[in-house]
Amino acid sequence: MALGIGGRTCRTCTLCCKLFELPHLQKPAGRWCQHAKPGVGCGIHATRPGECATYACMWMMAPNLGDEWKPERARFVLSRDQVSGAMSVVVDPAQATAWRRAPYEAQIRQWAGAAISAGGQVLLMTGRKVSVILPNSEIEVGVLEAGDSIQLIHDGARFHAQVIKAAAA
Repeated sequence: MALGIGGRTCRTCTLCCKLFELPHLQKPAGRWCQHAKPGVGCGIHATRPGECATYACMWMMAPNLGDEWKPERARFVLSRDQVSGAMSVVVDPAQATAWRRAPYEAQIRQWAGAAISAGGQVLLMTGRKVSVILPNSEIEVGVLEAGDSIQLIHDGARFHAQVIKAAAA
């Protein structure tokens, strides 16, 4: 069990075990890991893959996020991409609109506005489908492949998103 700021622990929360792809375990995004014990924890905690052992969601690490932001309660996981710095709101496909409930949507849209001002992004991920969250709307981008990125373009009136495909190996 990961240990976060102020002694926060995953404990009963296993939502990341459902939402994220785990290639080492041949687990696709949006499906429960075969080792997850929802409401209990990881069945292979002592020998779990490194990507699981080192992962900590934003709720674990951000002292300004209250208990209502714990993924098992919110029904989404907040993450920060280590390469791009983009924030991701990874939503449980079974409750795809959970992020729209109060107090989440207003705060997420504030973060989106701040991110855009700083040249960043807040992404909404539902299964493999990706959208960019804007202060007042979203732009659906579709499915991204590993290494793809999104460029936001403002034409003076509104934003558009362009997918930059990863260079072929």
